[in-house]
Amino acid sequence: MELQIQHTWDGAPLGTDEIATVTVARVENGLRVRVEAPFHGDAAPDAAPGPVDGLWNFEVVELFILGRHDKYLEVEFGPHGHHLALRLEGVRHAVERAMPMPYTARIEGARWHGEAEIPDAWLPLGPYCVNAYAIHCTGAARRYLAWTPVPGPAPDVHRLEHVPPVELP
Repeated sequence: MELQIQHTWDGAPLGTDEIATVTVARVENGLRVRVEAPFHGDAAPDAAPGPVDGLWNFEVVELFILGRHDKYLEVEFGPHGHHLALRLEGVRHAVERAMPMPYTARIEGARWHGEAEIPDAWLPLGPYCVNAYAIHCTGAARRYLAWTPVPGPAPDVHRLEHVPPVELP
């Protein structure tokens, strides 16, 4: 499954220089997620690579996998080797956070690549809905981008009612 993040959060099309791609594939006991995105040069978190709470405040690509009863998995990937996995029950109600996972990232010029494996045990019960986001820059220049737009008065990636159903690999 390939998700091309090619809209702003509210649906405006992006230029090709801002498009990010999230690829999800089935592997034994889980999902392999690959990220290929533009590198915007945002500062890295002041932490060693690995799980970092609050990663959404930095340059990041996010994958949301929703299941039944408003249970969902939010996985965030950064270009500097940081990641964050959250299991949620209800909007923004994390029941587990900063779960360790295998993740590698590398910056190659104007783009970065990341790869992680998500265990099946982290996934909510299906059927599934999925969305992917990219966030970068700071202050007034901050950009919120989406595979499927999540319209409203301001950017909010937790508008679960806009996340479309999909068949996970």
